[in-house]
Amino acid sequence: LLTLLTVELIFCSVEKPQSSVYATIICGRECRHNSKVHKTACGDNTLYIFRHMAYNIRTVMKDKKTVYYTDEQNDEFSSAKITPGKIDGSYRYVRDGFFARIFSFIMYRLIFMPWSFVYLKIKYGFSIKNRKVIKQAKDGFFLYGNHTTSDADPYVPTMVAFPKDVHVVVSPANVYIPVIGKIVRYIGALPLPDDMEATHNFISAIEKRCEQKKVICIYPEAHIWPYCTFIRNFKDQSFRYPIKYDKPVFCFTNVYTGRKRRTPRMTTYVDGPFYADKSLPVAAARKKLRDEVFAAMTERSKLSDYDGIVYVKATGNGENPEGENKADNK
Repeated sequence: LLTLLTVELIFCSVEKPQSSVYATIICGRECRHNSKVHKTACGDNTLYIFRHMAYNIRTVMKDKKTVYYTDEQNDEFSSAKITPGKIDGSYRYVRDGFFARIFSFIMYRLIFMPWSFVYLKIKYGFSIKNRKVIKQAKDGFFLYGNHTTSDADPYVPTMVAFPKDVHVVVSPANVYIPVIGKIVRYIGALPLPDDMEATHNFISAIEKRCEQKKVICIYPEAHIWPYCTFIRNFKDQSFRYPIKYDKPVFCFTNVYTGRKRRTPRMTTYVDGPFYADKSLPVAAARKKLRDEVFAAMTERSKLSDYDGIVYVKATGNGENPEGENKADNK
C-alpha cells in the first residue's frame, strides 16, 4: 500500500491520454477519480495502472458506511459472533483463592494493563481528558460508558480507573471466547446471569466487590455500535446498584475524531461524580441519576466529528427517511 501511494504522489501530475480499461482490469472496478488531472493521466503505462490501484485503495479506505437501525436499545451491530453458554448457578463469580489471586495479579497488573495502554495508543491514538475527577472517589465507585467498540471497550475502563481494579459487567458470550474467555473470568468479568440462582450469585459478587472498594463498570447501552458518535437512549435499571450500595457514579464518553488513518482517534472524557438523591423514592432517584449521566455523556459526544460510519433511523420499510442523514440524540 505504501509503495502504491508513493507512486500516486510521484505521478499525480503527469498527463497522458485517458484509458480506464486497464484500471478496470487491474482493480476490478471503474476508477472513481473525478479530478481533471486524473482524467488525463490514465494511460496504458504500468505506472498509471498502479496509480489507479493506489487511488482506488485510498478511496475504499475513506468510504463512508451507512448503518440503518430500528431500536436504539436492542439492535446489535458488533461483528463478533459468539455463541454464549448459559450462566447458571454453577458459575463462579468470585475467584479469590490464593492461586486465583496470584494468577489474577499476573494477568491483570503485569499483562492486561500494560497491553491495554499500548494497544489503545497504537490503534486509536488514545488519550483521557478530565481524569482528575476520579481522585474525588476515595473508595470504590460505579463507572458507566458508551459501548462503541468490541476491541477497545474491555481496555478503556482499566485506563480510566487506574490504579484501581475494575470489574466489568459483560455479556455471557465474553466468558465463552476460546482461551481468552477463561482468562477474563479471573481479571474482572462479571457476566450477566441467566437464571435466579445465578442472579443471586451475580448480586452477591457486586456487593463483595463494593465492600472491597473495587470499581464496577457498566455499559448501559448494552449493545455495541462501532464508532457511534451519539449516546443511545439507555435504560435506568443498572443505576439501582450505586443507590443500593451508596457509591458515587462516574461516566466516560469515548469521542471519535477523524484522522488520516483508517481508525478514528479516540479521546475519552471522564465526568462526575454523580450522587443519588436520597430524598427521592428509589425509582425516581434511579431515573434522576440516569438522566444526569446521560446528559453529561450526550454533551461530550458532541465533540465527535468522525463520519466513517453513520447511523440512520430506518423507516417502516427499512429505508433512509427523506432528508435524514444521521440519528439524533433523542
